[in-house]
Amino acid sequence: MFQLLLIIIYLAFISLGLPDALLGSAWPTMYREFSVPVSYAGGISMIIAAGTIISSLQSDRLTKRFGTGKVTAVSVGMTAAALFGFSVSHSYAALCLWAVPYGLGAGSVDASLNNYVALHYASRHMSWLHCMWGIGASLGPYIMGYVLEGGRSWNAGYLCIAVLQIILTAVLLFSLPLWKNRNADRAAQTDGESDGRPLSLHQDDKPLTLHQIINIPGAREIMITFFCYCALEQTAGLWASSYLVLHRGLSAETAAGFASLFYIGITVGRALGGFLTMKFNDTQMIRLGQGFIILGIALLLLPFGSAGALAGLVIVGLGCAPIYPSVIHSTPEHFGADKSQAVIGVQMASAYIGTCLMPPVFGFLANHISVSLFPFFLLAILILMVVMHEKMLPKVAANRDKKTVV
Repeated sequence: MFQLLLIIIYLAFISLGLPDALLGSAWPTMYREFSVPVSYAGGISMIIAAGTIISSLQSDRLTKRFGTGKVTAVSVGMTAAALFGFSVSHSYAALCLWAVPYGLGAGSVDASLNNYVALHYASRHMSWLHCMWGIGASLGPYIMGYVLEGGRSWNAGYLCIAVLQIILTAVLLFSLPLWKNRNADRAAQTDGESDGRPLSLHQDDKPLTLHQIINIPGAREIMITFFCYCALEQTAGLWASSYLVLHRGLSAETAAGFASLFYIGITVGRALGGFLTMKFNDTQMIRLGQGFIILGIALLLLPFGSAGALAGLVIVGLGCAPIYPSVIHSTPEHFGADKSQAVIGVQMASAYIGTCLMPPVFGFLANHISVSLFPFFLLAILILMVVMHEKMLPKVAANRDKKTVV
């Protein structure tokens, strides 16, 4: 039964990735229909991001009250309803309205499901699950492109993804007894899935306040670490093409194709990373990823021409691959199973803030100074990430030792 639930979670991660790149792939058609500036896509993205931040911060309270299974099913249901709303929308205002449940649903399921996997499954599954998310995120634009090439409107593309999300919601509702099965916890402890970590969840504890979470030793550092990682990933993904065109002199068509290699690097890296986690622990995987990012940035900085720049983007993607899943998976070990949901919720909120804030900051620098600052900007974020992660480790170790003595 425990393995059946794992299969359902894998399907959930694929499905959750499906809508993430839809707006970007459909917007060139959508904004003309609505007669709005192309920049208005940012408004929808900001509403979704605001919803994810709010729901991520509430994930500890919701999960302790209703359980991971119900939170996941309801959240996916909200996302499905929002996607269906997108599919029947014919105005920009309607899209903004449906973006609210979209963001609220996405944040809750992200934090709750990641925490459940971190508590109950080995690190390899966390890596492979996020690889499945990457596959879903890649399939979404493909489905939208197929619909548009077939002569149908973008609404039909959103409807296709909405139907898939509705099916997933039904599967999650039928699987609720699996989430409640307490024997799953014991199975995880005996078959090695939990990596030997204690799984005392203390569901009856009161939810932690934001002030309490921030004051946990190491929490501030891991929040900044996650902020930096997501800022680096999003900035690299958004501005890679512009950097290749404006600074390296590649054509827009070539740059767009090669910039996608960054995301391919992340997806392939997470597939391979699942096997590496059998040999290396989460901290080692994070350091390995950071080392690859440094190498990739070095290739962007050195005068190796366009080939060096393209190789650098792929290596940066490979370096990004293990960091996100390893940070999430290490949370119960660092902060305790009883606090992991609260900490992961705040980590997710920090991630979304980094995703929203830092790419526009680089855009401002590129516009007023030069796009050539791209690798230096990534390097500065990486240095802060490394410093905060290394600063966090002795704090959580000391806190664990203190609890052991007590």
